[in-house]
Amino acid sequence: MALSITNLKKGVVFQLDGEPYRVVEYNQKVMGRGGSIVNVRVKSLLDGKVLEKTFKGNEQLETADVSTQNVQYLYSDGSVFHFMNQESFEQFEVSGELMGDGAGYLKEGDMVGLQFFNGVPINVELPKNVPLLVTYTEHAVKGDTSSSITKEATLETGITIRVPAFIKQGDVISVDTSNGAYRERVKE
Repeated sequence: MALSITNLKKGVVFQLDGEPYRVVEYNQKVMGRGGSIVNVRVKSLLDGKVLEKTFKGNEQLETADVSTQNVQYLYSDGSVFHFMNQESFEQFEVSGELMGDGAGYLKEGDMVGLQFFNGVPINVELPKNVPLLVTYTEHAVKGDTSSSITKEATLETGITIRVPAFIKQGDVISVDTSNGAYRERVKE
């Protein structure tokens, strides 16, 4: 199905040179006599690269056949991550390269969105924030109660992040998956 360049609003997914892209920023300039130029920043759904593109006049683009399924993370054997659709029980394998840093925020049993392009998994959509257990951190020095003092903490998935001094081993904290930053201690 053809997609007009004026439909390239933020979040729209389209296909360019056989590769799916999502619009990150959109800016349209209307020229005299009905012509227009559309400048967009697009992010590749295959490799995550961000590109600047300019489209003119009445160019047409193809819509991308990208779908998302809610799946459960089962396990990893080191280089391959295994997921299962809870309704159909169909299982999917995702390479470690595709998972990237997102692997540090996954626990067995977590639900995530798995994006498909032409039936092939291309991206794992993590929740914005995930609760993770602190498995190791140094004890706070008595008197260091300022919230600006941070220390390293190892989480149950094996990643290490900076946390405030009052966080202790056994606490469950919320971590932002977009940048790996501590958000807050989760109340039990």
